[in-house]
Amino acid sequence: MSKQFDVVVIGGGPGGYVAAIRAAQLGLATACVEAEAYADPKGEVRLGGTCLNVGCIPSKALLQSSELFDQAGHSFVMHGISTTGVKMDVATMVRRKDNIVTQLTSGIKGLFKKNKVTLLAGHGRFVGREGELWQLDVSGTAVQARHVIIATGSKARHLEGIPVDNKIVCDNAGALSFDAVPKRLGVIGAGVIGLELGSVWKRLGSEVVILEAVPDFLAAADPAVAKEAWKTFTQKQGLEIHLGVKIGKVTVTKKGVSVHYESTDEARVLECDRLVVSVGRIPNTDQLGAGDVGLKLDGRGCIEVNDHCQTNLPNVWAVGDVVRGPMLAHKGMEEGVMVAERIAGQAGHVNYDAIPWVIYTHPEIAWVGKTEQQLKNEGIEYRTGQIPFQANGRALGQGDTTGFVKMLADVRTDRILGVHVIGNNASELIAEAVVAMEFGASSEDIARICHAHPTLSEAMHEAALAVDKRPLHF
Repeated sequence: MSKQFDVVVIGGGPGGYVAAIRAAQLGLATACVEAEAYADPKGEVRLGGTCLNVGCIPSKALLQSSELFDQAGHSFVMHGISTTGVKMDVATMVRRKDNIVTQLTSGIKGLFKKNKVTLLAGHGRFVGREGELWQLDVSGTAVQARHVIIATGSKARHLEGIPVDNKIVCDNAGALSFDAVPKRLGVIGAGVIGLELGSVWKRLGSEVVILEAVPDFLAAADPAVAKEAWKTFTQKQGLEIHLGVKIGKVTVTKKGVSVHYESTDEARVLECDRLVVSVGRIPNTDQLGAGDVGLKLDGRGCIEVNDHCQTNLPNVWAVGDVVRGPMLAHKGMEEGVMVAERIAGQAGHVNYDAIPWVIYTHPEIAWVGKTEQQLKNEGIEYRTGQIPFQANGRALGQGDTTGFVKMLADVRTDRILGVHVIGNNASELIAEAVVAMEFGASSEDIARICHAHPTLSEAMHEAALAVDKRPLHF
């Protein structure tokens, strides 16, 4: 006899497990299907998807460890702290990262028990529809659902002709588990993953060379932020980044990897001990049985949905990396909550204009809303307020004054159109801007809010004042 639920979520990543928990909280009989064990020593299914297992969480753990190591070797001296013989035990660093992952993924199972979500271990696919119930197969077990939420996430995109073994040639997963610091590390792709992972191993002593096909650095970011980041990464931190590169033959040798490429119309060869391929991600939609039930996909393999993540099929929804929009864990979570609430008859909603972006390099980079270039292209008149962290007392006390806060506001209404931060704790500072934009605040609203002193958040306050050309401390 098949198992029957009100809601079945296929995929236990951020979008999926959050959707399942919220649906259960709303009184719906809910199950979540997950097949991936990742590196679980017992071979048990692990929840959390790419983000918790081989993405957001482990990479941030390594970034923190490597940043502390870098500070001990280079920054402590300005505080009068002398250090000698500082060493990094890579095995301990990786083990710490793995323990954090295990703690969080196990915690999701605990949340499932608390909220009475049934975990179905196995691969889920559509079989058909009988009446109002969708028929699913979960690794041989028949399951029925009134509503299905597809949250199968994405996988690393590989380049044709470059075999990834996650030992010598790695994607993001392999680059999180090196057993030693490579003397020379090659990275294909100067996006979020390439910059973050390149930063980790550069801090630990690798000579890092990044090859990027696009001629513009961080094209998605505000031009002023991209310019500041380029200067910091290349001139101050020593990352070697080549733009407008065409990758040719890649060969694994006894000594490492040879990457043949063209840069500024000149043929070159990069010799490195290890290579990381970080050229984006593609949606996991190829094993859903979508073709059998008529689920519409676009040319990239993403599931077509409306503004509320409804597919073309009745009572079938899709969230996260498998649908349009940025592949961000927090975006998938918000979509999961929205869908669960809509299934329950509520008015769940996601404001896609207020989704923050973060790059966890040092300095961190974060933004929400429009860039200055986008506003120019759209013919929107705006005012700008920009304040450097060099004018911020807390940043001076921390000894980290790189970067700035930049605010863009509508000329006519003063409504905030975008906020861009590059600097220490940008990932935390951007939250204030997200709240402001979500509720339609103006730069004057931020300017009138009392910010604690001394804090980095005062730079946000000063940027708001600067929109009206009245900063107090710059």
